[in-house]
Amino acid sequence: MRKATPIGYLALTIVSIFWGTTYMASSIGVRHLHGITLSGLRQGTAGFILVVFFLLRGHAVPERKVLLKLFLISLLMLCGSNGLMTWSMKYIPSGLGAIISATVPIWITLFSFFMVQRTRLSTQLCIGLLLGFAGVAAIFYNYLSSMINPDFRFGIMLCVFASLCWALGSVLTAKWALNINFLYGAGYQMFFSGMVMLVVSTLFMGEPLQFGSFDTELWESLLYLILVGSLLSYSAYVFVLNNMPTSLAAVYAYINPIVAVLLGWFWLKEGLTWMMGLGSMITLGGVYLVNNAVAKNKRTAMS
Repeated sequence: MRKATPIGYLALTIVSIFWGTTYMASSIGVRHLHGITLSGLRQGTAGFILVVFFLLRGHAVPERKVLLKLFLISLLMLCGSNGLMTWSMKYIPSGLGAIISATVPIWITLFSFFMVQRTRLSTQLCIGLLLGFAGVAAIFYNYLSSMINPDFRFGIMLCVFASLCWALGSVLTAKWALNINFLYGAGYQMFFSGMVMLVVSTLFMGEPLQFGSFDTELWESLLYLILVGSLLSYSAYVFVLNNMPTSLAAVYAYINPIVAVLLGWFWLKEGLTWMMGLGSMITLGGVYLVNNAVAKNKRTAMS
């Protein structure tokens, strides 16, 4: 049984706080660079650093079958999720994107139900699912006037699809249970996804890289996303998932959106109303009930 440790709590704190700041950093970055290009540079650079680090430490290159699965997961969790989420930050407030992303545990539960094993649909689980989506609906009430804007609708669509991709990728990761160091595997995922996104943005989206045009604000955003968002926070996330009790590991999902909403309001001057606050709390409450119900079902199945 996993036990909480001081290092585990430190890693959880890093994930909970710093991962929430990446929404603001992405919102700043997409002012100057297409979201797919920004995400490609972030993931590709961080992945290259991680892979080289492990290779220098004597780790062998994974088997072709493992690399293929890592590539497929990278398409979902990083191209489909992080890439589209970063792109969406150009069209919607960072806080709204974070709240939509908070529904990922709900989507994971639904995908797991159909793809892995049919979790018992307890009353608590059903209430949690309903509350999660009701909270998001309440938040959208605050943006009804913006829904007539096609760019805003496009941003919402990107954000929702990004959440679905992350959830599906998470389920496949658990289902395949690849025999590889989790952080080493994450490095390959980031590197693969980065290369794919840079090829797509350059060849198919007409967004060639022109480093000479990067200003200070863009470099700051990009370096923050690489060093803090990917290398530090993602490493901490992987450590938490594999070393902390599941009930504690899920805490970051409740804190990330709060950090993102408050930073968006304070730093980016995004709107923050009582309806958005209420909807956020309802959504996070629903996510908590879902996570708690799933944890109870697992404990029951193991007993």
